[in-house]
Amino acid sequence: VQYKRKTKEDSSLIMLRRGLLFAGSKALVVLLIVFSLITCKAQQNNSCYPSSCGNIRNISYPFRLNSDPSNCGDSSYELTCENNRTMLNISYWTRSGSGSGSYLVEAINYDNFTIRVVDPGLDKDNCSSLPLHSLSFYDFYTSLQYRKLNTAVIVTSCAAPVNSALYIDTNFCNSSSVSNSLMQDHYSYVVIGDPMMLTVSDVEDSCSIDVVALASSRGPINDLRNSSTSIHDALLYGFELTWFGVYCTKCKTYEECYVDKNYNVGCRRSSCTVFKPPFKISLSCLFRVLKENAVEVRHISREISSKIIGPILAARFFFGFLGVSALLVYKLRRRHLSMYGSIEDFLQNHNDLMPIRYGYPDIKKMTNNFKDKLGEGGYGSVYKGKLRSGGLVAIKILGKSSANGQDFINEVATIGRIHHVNVVRLIGFCAERSKRALVFDFMPNGSLEKYAFSREGNISMSCEQMYEISLGVARGIDYLHRGCDMQILHFDIKPHNILLDENFTPKVSDFGLAKLYSTDDSIVSLTAARGTIGYMAPELFYKNIGGVSYKADVYSFGMLLMEMTGKKKTLNARTDHSSEYFPSCVYDQLSEGKIVEVVDASEEEREMVKKMIIIALWCIQMKPSDRPSMTKVVEMLEGNDELLQMPPKPFLYPQEMPSEDLGANTDPEESMIPTDDSTNSITSDINTN
Repeated sequence: VQYKRKTKEDSSLIMLRRGLLFAGSKALVVLLIVFSLITCKAQQNNSCYPSSCGNIRNISYPFRLNSDPSNCGDSSYELTCENNRTMLNISYWTRSGSGSGSYLVEAINYDNFTIRVVDPGLDKDNCSSLPLHSLSFYDFYTSLQYRKLNTAVIVTSCAAPVNSALYIDTNFCNSSSVSNSLMQDHYSYVVIGDPMMLTVSDVEDSCSIDVVALASSRGPINDLRNSSTSIHDALLYGFELTWFGVYCTKCKTYEECYVDKNYNVGCRRSSCTVFKPPFKISLSCLFRVLKENAVEVRHISREISSKIIGPILAARFFFGFLGVSALLVYKLRRRHLSMYGSIEDFLQNHNDLMPIRYGYPDIKKMTNNFKDKLGEGGYGSVYKGKLRSGGLVAIKILGKSSANGQDFINEVATIGRIHHVNVVRLIGFCAERSKRALVFDFMPNGSLEKYAFSREGNISMSCEQMYEISLGVARGIDYLHRGCDMQILHFDIKPHNILLDENFTPKVSDFGLAKLYSTDDSIVSLTAARGTIGYMAPELFYKNIGGVSYKADVYSFGMLLMEMTGKKKTLNARTDHSSEYFPSCVYDQLSEGKIVEVVDASEEEREMVKKMIIIALWCIQMKPSDRPSMTKVVEMLEGNDELLQMPPKPFLYPQEMPSEDLGANTDPEESMIPTDDSTNSITSDINTN
């Protein structure tokens, strides 16, 4: 028995040793594989040696030449080597759309994260040469920051001599040298500074701007006011851009990135603020103050005669009431002053995206003392105006009902950073205490509303025009959602807010309800439902069908598209029965294979309308997760009709949906009733037309 027990123990010991040996060898193999991967990765990183082109010898991360391996550098910072010269391509905006231009790289400083570039149109041997590209702070969009490093150089030509300290008289070299872009019977001047910060009175009647260029603030620009001959040298020195933002990914959403005096990149709490009324008082607060005063009176010694307590109490109440009234007046005045201060602080802190700032007398002069009224809405009146240059504008005078100025801040902050052919352009603004105005391009064809519905019988629109307008609107909304550094949600897409220029190019307008969010936010928070009845996404009322996101704008676009194709309102605000819900009727007709009825339309036009209807039905799905993004909507509009599939039937109320579509945690009875938060908040931000 002892022999068998010993044999069994020996065999167990042998098996244990074998197991340990196998585990050890397996761990060794894993370590060898990991070491090999680390070695390969290190070799891959080390393979990105600095590149060179011309006089730029050290092109390394984040920059790369287009001939470098794909794993080297950042594609957003790609350079090209042309004729042994290092070139950087910069994208910019023009009146007709976007464009781009190549700039000669003069130097790259990796110590302070700056790259200095020069316009290729400048010739060092020809001091009468001018920049090839007219470029100011507001014209180009790039991952490189630039604003605080440079000064604008504005080249003007005037029909008559100008006597102003702002205008520097120059012929670039000497009296015999005249710019090749200016006529000899014109006078050439240079203005130093931001062109968007010039007031209307600063621009002389006889002058026009020929070129706007940038020059580094650390170059010869400081000598411009003393010597006109140094202008060419300042432009030849170039302007600077910085790429320190590439190191800012570690910053959190509420932090901003900065560079200290030692050129170290860090993060700090953002200086951006949410503008809210600084003071709010209700009647309950008022009576609470008086009640507390009365309680204090009760603590007076009982030895005091009631004849004395009565007058004291009355006097205290009287003077207390006067004091609270004075406090209310003071606080209300402070509220208005604070509101004006908030607007001024906003304009100062965001002057890098500001259009022209007008004075209120300029606004009155442009509108001929508000003579030609174009329309009126919940946020103010719109008047037709004329610039001094002769261009027509639409001037929106904001009403006093928006006392906290939030709609003004929303519009300037939102449109001020947008440049897109399908988004209305903000030319300028006025902010003088309670007098606030926004100046837009004039749209001679008005809004889409007068073309969208059959009640305007004398105004017709072809199927092709409807399609082009819907595609343009989709592109504009898509740009708002993903084309900027911030995600812009409009929340009020409807025919009234789609303007048409002389070529019927659609422009998304009216950003009074817009909100800006980080591009990382898939679900956003709202303190109040906002929009117009009939175009508002259902998740703004029924929180159990999904969170609020950019899909709310998709829903509004779907309703707009449905109205364009049907030439009737999709939903009457007084309708109580979903059987009258127009999209449901259209869906039933398409499902039954009935042909879309379009008066005097060809087969191709009918298919075009059918395509738009199917896309609209996709956009107005009850659940946000079932709707496409605006990028997908653009692809669907541009794509092949045969690839489109019929979506599920759209519903007007959540209780109409199949129970499995509402989700496991959803009570169909509860989904009939909007949440208390949304019900209480919709009074201030919902339009009825």
